Formats: sequence, C-alpha cells, structure tokens
Amino acid sequence: MTVHLRPNPHRRRTLQPGQVAELRVINRDGSGETAIYEAGEVIEAPNWTLDGKWLVFNGDGRLWKIAPDGSEGPIRIDTAPIEDLNNDHCLAPDSETVYVSANDGHIYAAALNGGKPRKITNDQDPSRRFRHYLHGVSPDGKTLAYVGLEFDRDDKVITRIYTIPAAGGPDTMIHDAGCPVDGPEYSPDGEWIWFNSEAAASKPGHAQVFRMRTDGSKVQQITFDDRVNWFPHFSPDGSHIFFISYPLGTLGHPPDKDVKLRMMDADGGNQRDLTAFFGGQGTINVNSWSPDSQRLAYVAYPMRK
Repeated sequence: MTVHLRPNPHRRRTLQPGQVAELRVINRDGSGETAIYEAGEVIEAPNWTLDGKWLVFNGDGRLWKIAPDGSEGPIRIDTAPIEDLNNDHCLAPDSETVYVSANDGHIYAAALNGGKPRKITNDQDPSRRFRHYLHGVSPDGKTLAYVGLEFDRDDKVITRIYTIPAAGGPDTMIHDAGCPVDGPEYSPDGEWIWFNSEAAASKPGHAQVFRMRTDGSKVQQITFDDRVNWFPHFSPDGSHIFFISYPLGTLGHPPDKDVKLRMMDADGGNQRDLTAFFGGQGTINVNSWSPDSQRLAYVAYPMRK
C-alpha cells in the first residue's frame, strides 16, 4: 500500500507520475533487501537511532520515525515552528538530539521526542547568500561539520567545509579546494572527516571520495574510478564505508538516476557493489547504518507505471 503523508505547503521536490518512494533495509553483505515502507511523496535520508528502534527520515519538510521493519509508524517528530527542513539531519551521540538543516539556510538542534528547535549557526552577510548544510557530528557530540554554500560576484556557487561547536560558537573553515565538495562526516574514531570532492576531476562533476584530518590537513583521495561517488558513511564499528555511486558524467547528486550503493573497507580497499536501483538525491544523504553495523537503510524511487 502506498501511504501519503500530510500535505505541507513547503514541499519542493515531487515524484514523477507513476513513481513511488521506497524506504528499504539491506544487510551489509547485500542480502535481505526489503522495502519496509512505500510513500506517494518524496521521503529522504534515513537515520538509524542508536537504540535500533527507529529509522528517522525526512518527508515534506518534516521529520518522521518508523520501526525498521515497518511495523510501527510513521510518526511525526514535532520540530515546530521550524518545519521547512531539507534532507541533511544527523543524530547526536546523546540519543536525545537531532541536528537539522532548515531551508532558511541554518542548522538547528531539536529533541528526538519533539520540541522547539534551538538555532546553532550564525547569521552571515546577506550579500553572501550563505547556507549551512549539515552532514557530520563528532563522536563526542561537541562539533558539527557542514558545507557552507555561497555565491560569488559572478553568481558562481562556492562550497567549502566548516565546523562549528554543537552548542553554538564561531565557524571554522577547514577546507577550501576551490571546487565542489559535500558530505563531510566524521570517522568513528574522531580522527578524520570523509567527504566527496571534485578536486581530482578532469571534467566537471567527477566527484570522488576523500578524507582529511579534522583540522583540514592531510587530504587524501580514496576512490579512483570513472563513476561519480558521493556521501561516504562509516559503519559505527569503524570497519566499513558505503557510498552512493552515480554514472559517469553526472553533475552533482540529482534525483532519478540509475545508481549503485557501493561498499569498501575502512582503508578504502575491497570496493564492491552492494545493490543497484533508481534513486540519487535523498537516497543516503545522511549516515544510515544500523547501530550494530550489520544493516543499512536507504530510499529508492522506482517507477511503478
């Protein structure tokens, strides 16, 4: 049965005629792939709560939670009055807080059981048209990593990687490669930030996976192939990384592409395909490993007609 969430006037992206959004769970060896929930609107970016009881996802600018087997939910997480959320949200290690990126360009902290969010990020010069896109929380919960997006005088988009204290405070730019970057996420040991970048691209759009120290030093390229690789996510036990892989020539991370989820060991070796489907934007914008590092959650967008 296809379920429709409550309409939200802030909705931006919509599905194509005959298309659905499927929230799926798969074992890390590629077995047991199961669709646990099907929606008639766009849902995106599942997180797994640390107790393993819920998947938290974005739908129509709001957060929802559902049992990993689909037996309970979806249940709305109340973040009013901040309800125009994008798909970049991360769970804090305290098991009580979710950090969200809102479409007003700022990052907020909210309670997983609901409540008025607290604004974290700082106001910037309006001429920069600066926006904050959250992607990582340090293992100690003290620092957030985000992509700062702004426009130069020629209206060109500029992206850089920043950190900010989770309690609020000054922004620190840690990486500016002069090219598109996205998805900064901490390794479980807190020593590295992994991200995707076009720093090695010979033509626009050819993003690969990189890592760097948390102060921005020792930048290292991890993947070297013809595909376009985005959003590396570490398993909680630190043993594996999975990421979304687009076809050659893809620009950015658009929706509605024939994509793959790929797996690799923590050192970048033993890269292999996990599954393939129709998806892209919204599929794994955030870390969606189960807390026991055995399963993954993602969203596919198949065409039914």
